[in-house]
Amino acid sequence: MAPSDQSPAAPLRLDAALALLHRDLAAVAEAENVATAQAGGRVLAAAPVAAVTVPPADCAAMDGWAVRAADLGPDPLPVGGRIAAGHPLAAPVRPGHAYRIFTGAPLPAGLDTVVVQEEAEERPGAVVLPPSPPGANVRRAGESVAPGDRPLAAGRRLGPAELGVAAALGLTELPVRRRLRVALASTGDELHDPGPALPPGGLYDANRPLLRALLAGWGAEIADLGIIPDRPDRLAARLAEAAAGCDLIVTSGGASVGAEDHLRGVVARLGAVRFWRLAIKPGKPVLFGRIGATPLLGLPGNPVSVLVGMALVGRPVLARLGGEDLPPPRRFAVPAAFALRKGAGRREFPRARLTADGTASLVPNDSSGALTAVTAADGLLDLAEERTEIRPGDPVPFLTFAELLR
Repeated sequence: MAPSDQSPAAPLRLDAALALLHRDLAAVAEAENVATAQAGGRVLAAAPVAAVTVPPADCAAMDGWAVRAADLGPDPLPVGGRIAAGHPLAAPVRPGHAYRIFTGAPLPAGLDTVVVQEEAEERPGAVVLPPSPPGANVRRAGESVAPGDRPLAAGRRLGPAELGVAAALGLTELPVRRRLRVALASTGDELHDPGPALPPGGLYDANRPLLRALLAGWGAEIADLGIIPDRPDRLAARLAEAAAGCDLIVTSGGASVGAEDHLRGVVARLGAVRFWRLAIKPGKPVLFGRIGATPLLGLPGNPVSVLVGMALVGRPVLARLGGEDLPPPRRFAVPAAFALRKGAGRREFPRARLTADGTASLVPNDSSGALTAVTAADGLLDLAEERTEIRPGDPVPFLTFAELLR
């Protein structure tokens, strides 16, 4: 039966769709070892066990004077020597002496405190130091990492800080998930790649560049299928071919209810449709299914809907397939600088920006076809299905693009 002949099911709530995805999908990206220097942006496949102590010894947290706290008082302390990072004190500590020490230098046995240099009064061959509690300005051995610790959890995406931790552990390579292979296509006879002049009725395709940038930022390898015309046979052939060599297919357009929207029928014929249409705005015509065993995410045709659908649904799909432990984006309560009414039963994500006084204002153009409304915004508001009215000053959940698109 053709999709247009079916009685469409009620749109699925976003939380129900995400729960279905979690049940349906599992990691498909196998583990491989790569050099630590090349592991940025990859997902850690197993938690490495620390074999070293970080820091390896008690050391100075500040430039200053290393002393025994019990020796501090009004009398000057004779200078016993100088300790720099990478140059431990060669001789035993002399009781009652102060030692010039620099940040990161190991604290010798017998000394327990560092007094910062700004508090010191230097005299020839001696120094006067104020009282200081034992342990002040000292980094303890192992306070960052102890042998046997697992400071990096499996499923974590490796950023600059994580790579720094791995380097501090002395790791030259890391076990990571291979990059997901994602096939990407736009559908629609009206679409054209940027460059040549547009024919009558034509539009430049903004969706593939947008999606390519998102997918690349999330570490995927992309097979660009280009623009597929509105013909079911061509669509079926291209999707079947892509399914044979990819972990995920992402399309935009052709997922709604129009006579030229063929995606749902093609997916149902080649595999299965798990859900179609979400109770959200923008982005209602989101489809998730399979071509054979390969998952397919069908996004709407309007570019704002594409971005919202990819952020809310596509990002969790990639995380699940790639073995990434992705926490849900945080929502920050921000006072509304506007009044708004909405219908019940639909979750809405208006584009908004933060004002200088800490409130959220709506971006004027609310069209799902206007990407300029996204470039003018700082993020999305998350207005729950049951919420029908927002008044100025009411707290509204705010999702920053930094959280959504990380």
